[in-house]
Amino acid sequence: NRDCKSLLPDRHVAALLATTASLRAKRSNPVKRPTSTMTTGKRILVFQHIAIEHPGIFRSFLDEDNIEWVPVELDAGESIPSLAEYDALWVMGGPMDVWEEKEHPWLVAEKAAIKEAVADRALPFLGLCLGHQLLAEAIGGAVGPSDQSEIGILDIHLTDAGKESAFFRGVDPTVKCLQWHSAEIKSIPPDASILASTDACRVQAMSVGDNALSMQFHVEIADDTVSLWGQVPAYEQALERNLGEGALARLDREAAAKMTDFNTCARVLYENWKSAAFGRLVVSSPSVPRNEHGTRGSETPAAR
Repeated sequence: NRDCKSLLPDRHVAALLATTASLRAKRSNPVKRPTSTMTTGKRILVFQHIAIEHPGIFRSFLDEDNIEWVPVELDAGESIPSLAEYDALWVMGGPMDVWEEKEHPWLVAEKAAIKEAVADRALPFLGLCLGHQLLAEAIGGAVGPSDQSEIGILDIHLTDAGKESAFFRGVDPTVKCLQWHSAEIKSIPPDASILASTDACRVQAMSVGDNALSMQFHVEIADDTVSLWGQVPAYEQALERNLGEGALARLDREAAAKMTDFNTCARVLYENWKSAAFGRLVVSSPSVPRNEHGTRGSETPAAR
């Protein structure tokens, strides 16, 4: 999560909602189709919880690979489509907490969809920040308030399991990443492995089986991420309460100075995830529409 209620005073709620509505109104075509007429035939469903928390730099990677990604803005009331129409599920960050189902009733359906995707369908999965926590909550783990909030650019340390994981192949044992959270995974789901940690947060990254990866930290950041998040007054003010006056400007400068390293790490993680999820992608002409089974043409469900 970006900032749970302990960091979002009630007096800023109206400003947050107004800013979110303004940013959402600026969105164009919500289905992000490859710019090329060629396609891999792969479609990724993306759950978003605020318009400014999208796949970031990963959008460029997906476009280069001719992979279609379809965002669903859950906080705006958009419905979750059938998972049979998609080849993977990504879940992004957001300002709410996983336990706030009364305030955000759609969290119930979202958790059910994540469980269906990972536990029932074994769909490739990527979760970031809130998406990391939602994965744990959906399949048997537990999430709660952090003992210590982590905000800023901080060191992430791979565990022994992380150093051996195909998801982190080619990633240095210690890397700097953007952190901005005040909730954390307290216990991991069955069959999950902890891939990265910090002193303040034991579960910085985890995998579930060979297809699901989630991270508490933000590897998706692009040039405009910090400044864009700073358009939400509550985010900026929470940052300054934790890091002092002028923290947003300092963080933006620090992120800009490290952006090449951030994006290089993001590329490695993306390629590793893509390889685990899809293997070697073959680009072809536009795909045959899926049939009622969620498969293409004469392909049977078992063949997938």
